[in-house]
Amino acid sequence: MTTSGDEQEEFGRFGAPLFDGPEARGLRRVGVIDVGSNSVRLVVFDGAARSPAYFYNEKILCGLGAGLAETGMLNAKGRDRAMAALKRFAILARGMEVNSLTAVATAAVREATDGPAFEAEVREATGLRLWVIDGTEEARLSGQGVLLGWPEAEGLMCDIGGSSMELSELSGGAVGATVSGKLGPLKLQGLESKAARRDEIAAGLTGMKAVLSREHYDRLYLVGGSWRAIARVDMERRDYPLHVLHEYTMTQKDLRATFDYIAAADPVELGRATGTSQARMSLVPLASEVLSRVVKTFRPKEIAVSSYGIREGLLYEQMPEILRARDPLIESCRASEAASARLPGFGRVLYRFIAPLFSRANDQRLRLIRACCLLHDVSWRAHPDYRAEICFDNATRANLGGLTHSERVYLGLALLHRYRNKREGTPFEALAPLLDEDDTRQAEVVGKAMRFGAMFSAQDPSLMGQLKLYPKKRELELQLPGGDGEALYGEVAEARFRSLAASLAAEPKVRVIKT
Repeated sequence: MTTSGDEQEEFGRFGAPLFDGPEARGLRRVGVIDVGSNSVRLVVFDGAARSPAYFYNEKILCGLGAGLAETGMLNAKGRDRAMAALKRFAILARGMEVNSLTAVATAAVREATDGPAFEAEVREATGLRLWVIDGTEEARLSGQGVLLGWPEAEGLMCDIGGSSMELSELSGGAVGATVSGKLGPLKLQGLESKAARRDEIAAGLTGMKAVLSREHYDRLYLVGGSWRAIARVDMERRDYPLHVLHEYTMTQKDLRATFDYIAAADPVELGRATGTSQARMSLVPLASEVLSRVVKTFRPKEIAVSSYGIREGLLYEQMPEILRARDPLIESCRASEAASARLPGFGRVLYRFIAPLFSRANDQRLRLIRACCLLHDVSWRAHPDYRAEICFDNATRANLGGLTHSERVYLGLALLHRYRNKREGTPFEALAPLLDEDDTRQAEVVGKAMRFGAMFSAQDPSLMGQLKLYPKKRELELQLPGGDGEALYGEVAEARFRSLAASLAAEPKVRVIKT
């Protein structure tokens, strides 16, 4: 799909929508089967291609790599479980009419002496051809998965599986140096003493670090089930209010406290408290030893969790460059508006209407306000008594890339105020500590501005008039065109305009422009 100069100007730096273009339609129902050392998973992606929905997602903890270090072969019970899962997944993919299905196998299958026999058995029983990738390719694909959610990612990606761990440098929207090492918890289980494991981890990381271009990285991106389990424990320890793992961030100090917490806790009780399976929980202490050394080695200022990894990296691999360059948040919001709003396309009009209130906002904040406007009407079918709360819950828990946790809460609060003036007694109160006072006030302004602007949504956009904010005079002026524009400004619109002005600590003024 090509975009004319007029369209580029109309849509600004985000370009014309691509979620329903041929580039995106070509990625409808993309399936990935990931045969790892610990788990076997089927994911089917669908929806807005740049920020896809998980149409289907199923995982079986098989433990293919358990005992591999001692025997050199795939775990017999794990092999049987994996084969059963792959037979099921192949049938499911056919039933879902998956357009593209890729099956990859990583460390356990590539290292086991019976790996080739397992590949042949899978192909004969299911028709699936396993793509057995080496460690550096695994690192590259996992890095691409992080870029799917974080196009601006800068730092070091660290992906831990059952048998291996991969590192890849991320900078300028691309994956740089990659390296793989045998530091997965299933590999370390064969070492009985903590001292032996410490030496193995240290030696492995020294070799891996030599391949990279930098000594230290400000940001570390964690990929993999064991890292996510540690993050869940960190949330539990901190009593963190938003249970969304993607873009959850920790400091080195946080992790040190969490490692101590894990060491002192009963693993069964900790698994129950965090919703982590006992099979996964049994690997967490070993994974903690690895992560502790990774953090000491690369000394990141911030550690962030990515729910996107090798499977998302395979989807990213199939994207044309025009899609990769797009903002995942905006493309997803555009798709939601097109599918669910009463008046698709009005979100862009609404953004232009309220933008003068935020003339001092930076591009990142304006991007978030644009997302608010695109989503302002997608929950209109909800019961009016619960619409504000549903908007908040949907925004804070949605499968959206390119959003920090504080930005999720900002988005949710703005949409809550789109339908409700007050936030007391709403789900926001539990998440309020994640948003500072200035951002809380601004999100309220965005919500009330959308609430007011929506009063003009069923009419010609030219009748909306213009908003002008004069901070020094503390005045909010609405310039209305005469005739139909003036007539549209009824009692409810006036009340909403006054509420908006109050949120800005400004005096409301209305000026009718006669034509």
